[in-house]
Amino acid sequence: MGRTLECISPIDGSVFAAREVADLAAAREKIAAMRVAQATWAARPLQERVDLVMAGVAAVGAMNDEIVPELAKMMGRPVRFGGEFGGFNERASHTAAIAEESLADIAVGEDQTFLRYIKRVPHGVVFVVAPWNYPYMTAINTVAPALIAGNVVLLKHATQTLLVGERMARAFHEAGVPADVFDNVFLDHDTTSALISEKAFDFVNFTGSVGGGQAMERAAAGTFTGVATELGGKDPGYVMDDADVDAAVDTLIDGAMFNSGQCCCGIERIYVHESLYETFLEKALAVVRGYKLGNPLDSETTIGPMANVRFANEVRAQITEAVAAGATAHVAPFAEDDGGAYLTPQVLTGVTHAMRVMRDESFGPVVGIMPVKDDAEAIALMNDSEFGLTASLWTKDVERAQRVGDQIETGTVFLNRADYLDPGLCWTGCKNTGRGGGLSVIGYHNLTRPKSYHLKKVTS
Repeated sequence: MGRTLECISPIDGSVFAAREVADLAAAREKIAAMRVAQATWAARPLQERVDLVMAGVAAVGAMNDEIVPELAKMMGRPVRFGGEFGGFNERASHTAAIAEESLADIAVGEDQTFLRYIKRVPHGVVFVVAPWNYPYMTAINTVAPALIAGNVVLLKHATQTLLVGERMARAFHEAGVPADVFDNVFLDHDTTSALISEKAFDFVNFTGSVGGGQAMERAAAGTFTGVATELGGKDPGYVMDDADVDAAVDTLIDGAMFNSGQCCCGIERIYVHESLYETFLEKALAVVRGYKLGNPLDSETTIGPMANVRFANEVRAQITEAVAAGATAHVAPFAEDDGGAYLTPQVLTGVTHAMRVMRDESFGPVVGIMPVKDDAEAIALMNDSEFGLTASLWTKDVERAQRVGDQIETGTVFLNRADYLDPGLCWTGCKNTGRGGGLSVIGYHNLTRPKSYHLKKVTS
């Protein structure tokens, strides 16, 4: 009997699911079979690959009534929010719609002597390591374009959402995608690192912690295997003096607290022009105090437990340290706060960037709010971070937002919205948030390599 992975439900701390990991030999055998299958898959017509991927997506959608409570049990998101199929389908559908244009040959020129063009060709075997917080949407970001581009894909999912990869694989297989073209695997960290270091994969896409991304890059060192990473975030919101305060409160606080704050691009710090600060704070507190913390299977619950007790403990530690250093915690403990995975959503003021809660990734239902006097101060504070995923700006002046956005070190600039992945735009980050880019035409370019053709014609 090998090592077993266990998903501990945040609802009650019980073991919800367990799976035995594959050993190195079994993983090698699976990957070898996929490598053989890749050429046949890539030779299929593009539209056939698109149709099979979209049939797999539809098959996942048909499981949604089972998936929603399953997600609640695995990672705590309330069932009232209906799961992830809307975004899952939107991203895959857009990827399918732009496939022909994105993968088309790039014409360089043709005359009587030469024909020159650049093809986009698949890497081969793509390894996708997906996170637990949005387990279906983050996985499809890479799975769909990788398969459509002619790669084969091996998916490894986070232990916290152990059953997601298994469900996706079953749905895609039922839709006609061969198991040696797309499959799920259960692996431990040592086996994963060993496979990467021996060049088992042609491309690795990892979404997770900074430490996890560093481990991936260390394993790939010297292999020349491409590694794309989307890691931590400390995303800011900036409310300017002419902002619609009600809209800013509704969106930024939802961005900070939805999914118990466990969003890659969740809002973790908010800077508000001093003229609007008190109004913004008052309205924000009213929203947060109105949340209902509880069992995510209860349709009345608006904020569920964090996915794991250790995640909640990290948030509690950041809040405690901040208060000890002079910050004010404005939300009294909810009755349902059990000191474990169930955590009171919190708003802090009197915070500074000397505090971890404004510097380290929290990834939980807490946000610090600071007043600022002007754009220059806000820009300096927004850039005072080791991360750079998104920034949310609030103003009626689009040109002002563009000027501010040009000065922010981030992957995406939002204006009057937050916490949304537009599949037509590249999803990317900078600094310790990682490198690479998914979705959009750039996502296709990262999942393929350029191959140049310089063809001299015989003219005599």
